[in-house]
Amino acid sequence: MTTATDLRHYAHDDLPAIRQTLLDVHADAYAEAMDDPFIQRFPWFVDYWGGSPEFACVIGYDGAEPVGFAYGAPATPGREWWREHVSGPPADDSTFSVSELMVRSKWRKTGAAERLHAALLESRPEALAALLVDREQPKLQALYETWGYRKVGERQPFPDSPRFAVMLRQLRPA
Repeated sequence: MTTATDLRHYAHDDLPAIRQTLLDVHADAYAEAMDDPFIQRFPWFVDYWGGSPEFACVIGYDGAEPVGFAYGAPATPGREWWREHVSGPPADDSTFSVSELMVRSKWRKTGAAERLHAALLESRPEALAALLVDREQPKLQALYETWGYRKVGERQPFPDSPRFAVMLRQLRPA
């Protein structure tokens, strides 16, 4: 098995063509948790984020097989996940919200997640990146910290969602 070496970039207009791939990768990545109502709502999240005109997505492939994906969109100014947890926002508070980073089980621990994440953010014009990570996943939070994120708070965005660590990363110098 190789790792995701073919990284393809997609945008809002591509969602109809890639939607099923995103759902299939999710079904594989969460195969053991598909009875969770929050996990079952993933198609709604795909449509919500994909509905943003500035939606950005990277899908990694191993040959013709999708390995995983990362996607997100710029945050609505003043409504960023991190804002309530930080006193005195930076002068440039433009934020890209990383909504999902998912790798199929067969390709975990191959570096695919880091490559997908880096490809998603490499040409972003925003000053910051923000993401949420399940507090019950301390190893995942620690991984994001090695990528330059820092935990700034916690939130539970939906009544049926886990409580998440709110993580923030500088993308370019302030």
